[in-house]
Amino acid sequence: MQVGEGREAWGLVDWHRPWLAGMAQAGRPAAARILAGASVAQALNEALEGDQAGTEARGAMRFVAHESLEHGVAYERFIDERCCIPTRDNLHDFLNGLIWLHFPRTKRLFNRWQADAIRQRGAGGTRGPLRDAITVFDENGALLLASQPLCEALRERAWHRLGVQLRPLWREARLIPFGHALLEKLVQPRKSITAHVVIADEGGRVQCASTGPDAWMASHFTQEWFAQKPFNPLPVLGVPGWWSENENFCFYDDSMVFRSDARKIIQQPEIAAAAR
Repeated sequence: MQVGEGREAWGLVDWHRPWLAGMAQAGRPAAARILAGASVAQALNEALEGDQAGTEARGAMRFVAHESLEHGVAYERFIDERCCIPTRDNLHDFLNGLIWLHFPRTKRLFNRWQADAIRQRGAGGTRGPLRDAITVFDENGALLLASQPLCEALRERAWHRLGVQLRPLWREARLIPFGHALLEKLVQPRKSITAHVVIADEGGRVQCASTGPDAWMASHFTQEWFAQKPFNPLPVLGVPGWWSENENFCFYDDSMVFRSDARKIIQQPEIAAAAR
């Protein structure tokens, strides 16, 4: 769901929400510049210039108007070859730009994988499992840094254990949004919004604390592993501290949102056949 392309969309963004905590410092003033008349590309480039600490990771990256993308040139190849990100004046591309600002190494890695695949097989036709996985995570992904019990509960989709029994462990955990479509959907929160989560194991959590999540993802993600879509679904408003309604433990009893793992469900027709 896209919130809209008018400038009023930026007024709907609540920078106090926990899922925007890591991006509010850059995002809030950039959004204010857009509301004052700047284009999205201009506002993001000003944010780039104001953050010298990230210059090494971002290199020569710049945002340009979407019209700079020549007809017939694949978006991913354009970025890879020009180090310029075509950007429309809408909230979706603004949030994508914020992800580029905060996770430049990982975004460049994904972009290079996409561009290489396009050079080999063309932009049309079958995208293949790797490009599909990149798109899923790029639009809707998140990274979980948590203790082993929480990670196991998420993998098992043991929702009551994850949100109720292990609730105190969330004080030391972090769910870091990566997908810009995920952030756009959260502008108007609803219970069913679900992220595709990559879990950092205990060693990954320690490394993220020292090097940062962007460096960890960029150094640990491989094409072979990522093409398998190693994602765990997580309805994000079930994260303790993210939504007041989940303080009522019945919140996790909604089986239409907090679903069991279909891979573990024994097929009833098979049981019936065995009984015969």
